[in-house]
Amino acid sequence: MTDLQTRVRLPGPASPRRAAPALLGYAAVRALGLLALALWSAARDKSAYTLLTARWDSLWYSRVAERGYGYEIRLPNGDVHADLAFFPLLPWLERLLHAVAPLSYADAGFVVALVASFAAAWGIFAVADHVYGRRAGVCAVLVWAVLPVGIVQSMAYSESLFTALAAWSLYAVLTGRWVTAGVLASLSGLTRPVGLAVVAAVWAAGAASLLRERAVTPEVSIAGTRSTAPASGAHTPVHALRPSADTPAGREAIALRPGFAPRALALLLAPLGAAGYVLWVGHRTGRGPLGYLDVQAGWRNGFDGGYAFARFVADKFTSFPAALAGLGLVVGVALLLWLYAVCVRQGQPLPLLVYGGVVLALALCASSYFGSKPRLLLPAFPLLLPPAVALSRLRTGRAALVVGCVATASAVYGAWWLNGSGPP
Repeated sequence: MTDLQTRVRLPGPASPRRAAPALLGYAAVRALGLLALALWSAARDKSAYTLLTARWDSLWYSRVAERGYGYEIRLPNGDVHADLAFFPLLPWLERLLHAVAPLSYADAGFVVALVASFAAAWGIFAVADHVYGRRAGVCAVLVWAVLPVGIVQSMAYSESLFTALAAWSLYAVLTGRWVTAGVLASLSGLTRPVGLAVVAAVWAAGAASLLRERAVTPEVSIAGTRSTAPASGAHTPVHALRPSADTPAGREAIALRPGFAPRALALLLAPLGAAGYVLWVGHRTGRGPLGYLDVQAGWRNGFDGGYAFARFVADKFTSFPAALAGLGLVVGVALLLWLYAVCVRQGQPLPLLVYGGVVLALALCASSYFGSKPRLLLPAFPLLLPPAVALSRLRTGRAALVVGCVATASAVYGAWWLNGSGPP
């Protein structure tokens, strides 16, 4: 079954009351992670809050928020780390919050990330609930929360903000809110380069919707259509079936039939954020439309089809015990590819498959710092829907035990990781 066969539903808002169990569970998991981080950091005489708000990328974001763009560091090896590599939506929000509340830019970044993480959890629930039901929606949020690098969701980084915009944009596509989907996709493109994945999902869904505009789902053709073909006993072609306003299913199909203008507007709006920022960077640097790629090259970021990552993994097998790490990386990549194959086999809606596939491809095939790949995969929540569905089929007590054990392990790992190498 594909998204073309998904049961037609009237679009409705994702009720906060309906999402409450998921959000409460998410709050509990994140509180456990922050508690573990606080205890671990105190034992090492470090500030957990500083780790969350004033290290690595969070420093670049807060600097952009405070002083605007134009700062760069020239390294001895010739690399140039410029703040133009960081997309502007998070710094804009930090600056806005700093202007209206007595918060430093770092504090503002933490507040934005905290609010965005709950918005992301709610959006993930809305998507999973729409496709698989409420119980799977709750489990999807919990699985996302207990990821080993889940602590990043509470950092003054852009991952939570981007995931929130992406999830709600995908939900808008799934429920036929095309203009909303386009606006949110555009905002996601102002947040991270991987906003291209949201744009691709909106475009793919819009194109598929236009192609099947006159088609009807099997359910509607059985219970909610009227055949215009002659009663000759011959097979009735699909194009001869039209939704009938005389049946509930037919009225439902007619109500959901989108107009051309909203879809076209969504397709136009979706890429504006990313395209606008990339073109602005090109103009600012004087290097034209591809100037942003030069900025990323200064950070040794690029897209090489996974060649650099494959070499990195292969080099691990030249010594021991590094070979164990290499084996772990191979298993991890195989698991990700297997999860995506399961998503395809289970018939996830087209927008989720496109979005998840593009996020996965960009993360695995980028030549960026390899330790950041788990963090780059954090927004790829559609890959978590198969395990979420499996978890939802367990009895409540057993599911709670599984989540509790994994959440504890994730909290300990996150505290150790952030006090060590952490996310670059």
